[in-house]
Amino acid sequence: MANTEAENKKTYHHGDLRAELLRAAEEVLSEDGIEAFSLRAVAKRAGVSHGAPAHHFADVRGLLTALAAIGYERFVETQIDRQRRAAPDAKSQLTASGLGYIDFALENSALFRLMFSSQKPDKAEQTLEAAANSAFSKLESDIRSYRSSSDLHDSTLTKDVTSAWAMVHGLAELMIAGRSPLTAALDQMTQPDRDATLSDIILRAVGD
Repeated sequence: MANTEAENKKTYHHGDLRAELLRAAEEVLSEDGIEAFSLRAVAKRAGVSHGAPAHHFADVRGLLTALAAIGYERFVETQIDRQRRAAPDAKSQLTASGLGYIDFALENSALFRLMFSSQKPDKAEQTLEAAANSAFSKLESDIRSYRSSSDLHDSTLTKDVTSAWAMVHGLAELMIAGRSPLTAALDQMTQPDRDATLSDIILRAVGD
């Protein structure tokens, strides 16, 4: 029986080792932070040998790069989920996207900082670059819909995109750090009031 259980465990990890390592990596990142992150800690969390990660990731940077790429995919999914639950008009869709941005940042602060602030991931790696570009393209598309602009070279649109991104990203960072003067007040609000307050802040970035 013991041998069978060991064989089953080995087969399980072999069949889904990459996904298991990424799951464990996110947990280690969240608990220990980027500076203490190591392949050894991830392997231990996943319940595999220290050498097992090498089957899928050449080094710690490769693992963090893959994790950051997954982060961007989930980041966009969180924004889209917010938009599905919002009214269909462009204003509501824009603010919903911003609220999704903040939701993801607060719920996944370590991953969020890995994606946007850390130099550990290889930002030139194809999958990560594509995922990051997709996230930026979504922001651009949301602003374009809000401004009813189809001109990709519209300088005003570029400024709106930059302003909106800076506003929502900076707000998310301040809220993660507990440095926003609104943090305590937001914590006491109902969800609708909180969303309305954050939406008002987001819209200020595009002049509304």
